[in-house]
Amino acid sequence: MSTTPYTGVWPVAPTPFNDDGSLDLEGMKRVLDCMIDQGVDGICILANFSEQFLLSDEERAILTKLCLEHVDGRIPVIVTASHFSTQIVEARCREASQMGAAMIMLMPPYHGTGLRADEEGVIEHFSRAASAGGIPIMLQDAPLSGVSLSVPMMVRMAKEIPLLQYFKIEMPQTADKLRGLIEAGGDTIIGPFDGEESITLIADLNAGATGSMCSATLPEKIREVLVAHREGRKLEAIAGYEKALPLINFENRQCGWRSCKVIMKEGGVIKSETVRHPIRDLHPATRTELLELAQPLELVAMRWGK
Repeated sequence: MSTTPYTGVWPVAPTPFNDDGSLDLEGMKRVLDCMIDQGVDGICILANFSEQFLLSDEERAILTKLCLEHVDGRIPVIVTASHFSTQIVEARCREASQMGAAMIMLMPPYHGTGLRADEEGVIEHFSRAASAGGIPIMLQDAPLSGVSLSVPMMVRMAKEIPLLQYFKIEMPQTADKLRGLIEAGGDTIIGPFDGEESITLIADLNAGATGSMCSATLPEKIREVLVAHREGRKLEAIAGYEKALPLINFENRQCGWRSCKVIMKEGGVIKSETVRHPIRDLHPATRTELLELAQPLELVAMRWGK
């Protein structure tokens, strides 16, 4: 386990499929290699941006093993283990830890729009996950869960669960929540991260974020911004962010995880940009506009396999 806090850019890996919707395992390896060549600080697998809710349990197990074995310690890997069942989460955490994961990412337990754990249930869920895995936990505070996590509750969790050290905040007014979390939690908040494709990156860095979990579309550009900001070159950071922002915004608001697959297919990283039903492929006009925004940035993923 690392004794130095994890910081920087930790994008979510897309899960490539063949045209028929089956897993493209060789493509998965190429995705990971491309991401390492993007200069990322770490990789997150099996997250929402990886279409985790469209994967079977067997496929999850296959991908966890393949990704950790293929990365083979070159950079640290976060494995997402979210599930409503605490028992299933414990098993996933234990398995990921044994295979060499650096960290586990979890959303609070939810199922659909009406099934939620109460506050004590959420805390116990994370505590048991930490005990099972024995490695750091990142709490994902995102609208998708429909669970409202207050700053005082997250600070309480950080203080009561020593391995709950990282917080990925992607709620509305992320910067305010990050700032409040850091101020109230102090040294217990080891890794305040933002997410949501880094769409509010500068505000979040100003609030104290030390890491960002973006997509694998343009992490090298986001990392340049983060490093410049960290080194006090704030005008340079803002300029870099402004250059990348049209693509970040288009990805976040128009495309979702489909954007990264389109970019990686165009760059020869993967063979197919297939997403699993009931999600639809991008509209041809949207796809064209995405590529037009990406082309001037000379992204690693757009040329990696050519």
